[in-house]
Amino acid sequence: MAKTQQSVLPPVYPHLIKELKDKIRVAQLKAHLSVNREMIKLYWEIGKLIFEKQKDERWGAKVIEKIGKDLQQEFPGIEGFSRRNIFRMRAFYTAYQMVPQPVAPFDKLPIFDIPWGHNAVIKETQS
Repeated sequence: MAKTQQSVLPPVYPHLIKELKDKIRVAQLKAHLSVNREMIKLYWEIGKLIFEKQKDERWGAKVIEKIGKDLQQEFPGIEGFSRRNIFRMRAFYTAYQMVPQPVAPFDKLPIFDIPWGHNAVIKETQS
C-alpha cells in the first residue's frame, strides 16, 4: 500500500508552512512601505527643486507642464508624473517646508510614511 503525501509530512509541517507564509506577508508589507517612503521622498525632492527653480528663475506653470511631459516621455511605464501630480509635488514641499526642524532627520518624519494619495488629499483640503 502506497503512502500518501500527508502521511510522509512531519507533524509540525502545517505550523512551518503557516510561519513561512506569515514571514512572506510581513516582508511584502515592509517592502511596500519602503517603496512608498522612497517615492514620497522623491516627490518631496522634485517639489523642492521645482519650488526653488520657480523662485530663483521665475518659472511659470508652462515650465512645470513641460517637466511633466518630459518625465512621462522618459519614463513611460511609470505613473505619477502628470501635470497635476507635479503641481502636487510642489504643493507637498511648500506645505511641509515650514515645519520646524525636528530633532530627528526630516526624512524620518511620519509624512513620509503616509501614502502619496493621502498626502495629496491632506494638502488639497488645506488649500
